[in-house]
Amino acid sequence: MSVTFELPSSIDEQLRREWTDLDQVAKEAAMVELYRLGNLTHHELATALGLERFETDALLKRHCVTEDLVTPEEFADEAAALRRAIGD
Repeated sequence: MSVTFELPSSIDEQLRREWTDLDQVAKEAAMVELYRLGNLTHHELATALGLERFETDALLKRHCVTEDLVTPEEFADEAAALRRAIGD
């Protein structure tokens, strides 16, 4: 799917001087906002942007969306619980 929108040329030129890949920046911002609003899961966000789990977490932190991110300690606890559950 493709989504496009028009910007006044002066704004477009200004933003493209700052970000060489403005299209990717806009896609990332839109996807993060959809995640923040609860319209995308963490997995869907990662898939849409071609990121791994921790890359997605870092992206969310850069966009100040951190309230529901798993901490390293929580991740370790979850991994330990899974290992116990499968008898490893």
